[in-house]
Amino acid sequence: MKRSFCAIALVGLMAFAGAACGDTGKGGKIDGKKEFEEHCAVCHPGGGNTINSAKTLDKRTREANGVKNVKDIIGKMRKPGPGMSTFDKRAIPDNEAKAIADYVVKTFK
Repeated sequence: MKRSFCAIALVGLMAFAGAACGDTGKGGKIDGKKEFEEHCAVCHPGGGNTINSAKTLDKRTREANGVKNVKDIIGKMRKPGPGMSTFDKRAIPDNEAKAIADYVVKTFK
């Protein structure tokens, strides 16, 4: 009896911890704005760039620097140029990176 109670308590605790720690459940929608604010806004407040003012996130500037779509934004996150931190898949998983890139494209026009 004692073992089954412990097992049930452990399973319940694991389920609670998983729900509390994860941003979304499997298939849930990731908030690109929230992820951007968490990972990117320190250096890119309001779509600007505190390190290199010539590389802001507005569409015209992105495109002038060869960053034309979501895939390109994710590519820059994974292999940035000088001055930008690298965000590998452990730091920002692919689904979060895509949500951030979608947010950038929709927000900074």
